[in-house]
Amino acid sequence: MAGLVTGDSMPVAGGESNPDVSLLYDINGMAKDAPHWADRTVEFIGEYGIVLGLAVLMVCAWWSIRRSADAPAGVAALLWAPLAAGIALLINIPIRGFVRRPRPFLDHPGLDVLVDGKKDFSFVSDHATLTMALGVGLFVANRKYGFIGIGLALLEGFCRVYMGVHYPTDVVGGLALGTAVALLLAPLAMMLLTPLARMVAGTRAARLVRSRRAPLPVVPAAGAYDAPDDGDASLSGRRSYRHDRDLAA
Repeated sequence: MAGLVTGDSMPVAGGESNPDVSLLYDINGMAKDAPHWADRTVEFIGEYGIVLGLAVLMVCAWWSIRRSADAPAGVAALLWAPLAAGIALLINIPIRGFVRRPRPFLDHPGLDVLVDGKKDFSFVSDHATLTMALGVGLFVANRKYGFIGIGLALLEGFCRVYMGVHYPTDVVGGLALGTAVALLLAPLAMMLLTPLARMVAGTRAARLVRSRRAPLPVVPAAGAYDAPDDGDASLSGRRSYRHDRDLAA
């Protein structure tokens, strides 16, 4: 019967296969051939492991950024990552309610579903949205850690399809949503968070945003270029600098 799937076949509408469903069956088909322990491993990674890995990655990035010259600005950018993820998930709530796409295993039999109890709507993937927002937010703060985070987000998307709980387009939509929120709102977020981080750097909680080993930023001293020329070229062309002690606390 048209529109039904049996075994590993793909649904046909008007004589044409649906590439979204076709890719779903191809990726999920790997789970059927994989040993039980491999499926359980992917299940844990796709549900919890990558999110926990991103949390550890953010702690490592924070520890490294605190030692940079402009540590408060870097910490502010890092703080934006979880905020961006939260905003992206909130935006996804009305999107899911509007699209109302059922989970793939409800419409397409024969899938090897690794996680039970998924009864909410499928588009877009919350896990893909969350992990990509964190990954791109990390990239805004630090490129090295950001590339790793984005790679973990892509792996998360693959796992969601492998587990049979999302269509590939659910994942693509989540990756796009997380990226858009993290990048488009980053300038505004930095305008608000950077002054806050610099303020904290001048308090007793300064170690949260700057390590003791962090080099102090160097800025031109007031009146450094106003000294009269005394005829000595080596002195008249010399610039004097001072350290910004406000961020040294």
